[in-house]
Amino acid sequence: MAYNEPMLRDGALDGKTFIVTGGGTGLGKSMSKYFLELGANVVIASRKLAVLEETAHELGQAIGGRNIAGKILPIACDVRDYGAIEAMKDKTLAEFGQINGLLNNAAGNFISPTERLSHRAIDTIVDIVLKGTYYTTLALGKHWIEQKQPATVLSIVTTYASTGSGFVVPSAMAKSGVLTMTRSLAVEWAKYGIRFNAIAPGPFPTKGAWDRLFPVEAFPPHLRERFSDHGNVPIKRVGEHQELANLAAYLMSDFSSYINGEVITIDGGEWINGAGEFNHLNEIPSDMWDVIQAAIKSNTRAKKQ
Repeated sequence: MAYNEPMLRDGALDGKTFIVTGGGTGLGKSMSKYFLELGANVVIASRKLAVLEETAHELGQAIGGRNIAGKILPIACDVRDYGAIEAMKDKTLAEFGQINGLLNNAAGNFISPTERLSHRAIDTIVDIVLKGTYYTTLALGKHWIEQKQPATVLSIVTTYASTGSGFVVPSAMAKSGVLTMTRSLAVEWAKYGIRFNAIAPGPFPTKGAWDRLFPVEAFPPHLRERFSDHGNVPIKRVGEHQELANLAAYLMSDFSSYINGEVITIDGGEWINGAGEFNHLNEIPSDMWDVIQAAIKSNTRAKKQ
């Protein structure tokens, strides 16, 4: 079996209903598709209903020929609006009777020197990523606790949620908050049967999104490879959407019932490559190492004398 093929058995999510924020495009769309293929009902949510309806139609056509019980429901919802989230919850319950899990995927980002950003630009990212996540989590969490119903919350963060990163400071601040919420509520709400986990993806390009976020063609030629979507990934490729969908489906399923409070990185080793003090030595050609090691030995002998 190839790494980009579906992982879980058919019917692994039968009877489940999940809400996926940011589910109409990109990775949210790919994860929603796999949840549906595994039998779950999926509510895809974002601000643009037309986009959601197009996605719902597309995914319905894609899996329509298979014997799948899962249904897809598009609901327009701005996650910055707590009232809109409550309305989404009520519509989901009216349609499916219950909600078993939440995938916090809605996000936004800028790549920019921080001093070039206005406070409103920073507010935009923090409000979508952090406020939107804790609003949605709180609304559904209160419902689950009141109903005494077990549930699962999965949040999409980033590797720099743990390390921090320049030039994406609003996103780093917000994603760090989401990660802290994940770890905190994993302990506090475990007694209610509610699990919390997170995924920190590396580069999983979506059509047009990477170029809009990070136009590599504007860079000098000697930097284009280094800052391409796979330039810092040791295995020298980007992620396939199915790989992320496989991980997300596992963490949303009952198969992962003993995993709680974890953030799982799926990035081909990218963040470790950037974190190591000497990892940049990969740029040294192999035939130069004989010269370097000879110099090291020479310096070592000189120091002993």
